[in-house]
Amino acid sequence: MDEADRTGGFAAWRVTRYYAPLFFQAFSQCLTYPLVASIVTLGPLGVDELTAFAQGQTVMFLVGALGGGLITTGMVFGRTAEGFAAFRRLNFACTAVLAAIQALLAIPAISNWIFGALLNMEGTCGPERADIMIGRARETLFWGVFMQIAFFFRNVPLVALFNARESGKANAATFIRIILTLAAAPVFRAAGLSGHLWGLAATTAACWVETWLTWLFARKFVDSLPAERGPSAGDSSAARQFRFAVPLSFGGLLLALSPLVAAFFISRSADGRTALNVHYLTVGLANAVGFGSLRMQQVAIQFPPERPRDFRLPLYSLCAGLCLAVLPLSFAISDSAARFYFSEFQNLAPEHLPKARTVMGLYALLPAAQALRGCVEGFAAVRKRSKLVFAGQIAYFGTLAALLAAFLAAGAPGWIMGVAAILAAPSAACLTVSAGLRREPPPPASAA
Repeated sequence: MDEADRTGGFAAWRVTRYYAPLFFQAFSQCLTYPLVASIVTLGPLGVDELTAFAQGQTVMFLVGALGGGLITTGMVFGRTAEGFAAFRRLNFACTAVLAAIQALLAIPAISNWIFGALLNMEGTCGPERADIMIGRARETLFWGVFMQIAFFFRNVPLVALFNARESGKANAATFIRIILTLAAAPVFRAAGLSGHLWGLAATTAACWVETWLTWLFARKFVDSLPAERGPSAGDSSAARQFRFAVPLSFGGLLLALSPLVAAFFISRSADGRTALNVHYLTVGLANAVGFGSLRMQQVAIQFPPERPRDFRLPLYSLCAGLCLAVLPLSFAISDSAARFYFSEFQNLAPEHLPKARTVMGLYALLPAAQALRGCVEGFAAVRKRSKLVFAGQIAYFGTLAALLAAFLAAGAPGWIMGVAAILAAPSAACLTVSAGLRREPPPPASAA
């Protein structure tokens, strides 16, 4: 990549070259979880084992979301050697604290309440089966500490690669991770290594390989960081970065609470047990596309508006999201694809297949909503308006919770509640952040 590619302004081909690896990294990263699900669902509890595994990982991701603003913070402040070193210290401190919190949440007295009462495993599965499922969720949460640490260690080299516009190298490391996970799934299944802990082991090992490779790729960019140039020159201390990251991280916490909130309401619907199975199987695929679309936030930091009323990147985001809709749509339109993935690969009962296909058809709207949301959140981050991003995430969470409560009160089927609320929430976040950005003039184009 030449210097013009590293520093040039908006051009559709330049944005695509930067965004495509980001999308595939996030997409393939999320795709590893459905692949691992094929190991988990062969455990003694079948699809219920996946529900327990998914709920354990949901709490794990909830803890990790407290550091969800770190990559954005590093991209804004870590463009100089001093700012990057401060970010590295901040990231290490957050890793230690959040890993300890995750381990504490796995204590039986706490985890029994989280999984049994809050997530209603006792109500949906009965007391006897619930005890087994709670135990599996607890073990997933505790041993998932090692995967959590790998994710946080990866933040530092990712920032260096993203700021150097070398997203392709970050994607290469993730691609190797998904290849390892893809290879592990049939090997583990053939060897009879199934269930929640073997699924977690396959995921964790692949994550550590990805983290090591990302560090390897990023080393030369870290070593070449300038001493006193760039937008992070000045006060880029760890304390300053922490203050910037806090609203983003609390907003990330709200977003990570969303699956728990969805599970809370869906499990209390009339078809709670079946609805949870359909929800977890479909949202795993939808999130792969949705999180990939949300990577438009990093694109917006690198390609901010160059003049007033510069709508090129928002239009690009919308078009990209509409193109990505083909991925979830394929499972709604193609009976063979849906039957292979949901019924044969993930062991979903055939009678529930029409529900899964309908949900995937609705999720085709998610990429466009998430891409636009990521775009405006990136613009806010460039202006160092992390509180505005936080306001958008409050709108996201509030919309999600309010709609789920309304659907439950109206007696809506549980399997449709989650998808309807998840589609509305990013739209609310996008509108909230956009309204805040319109109240002030844009920053100079040199912010990237």
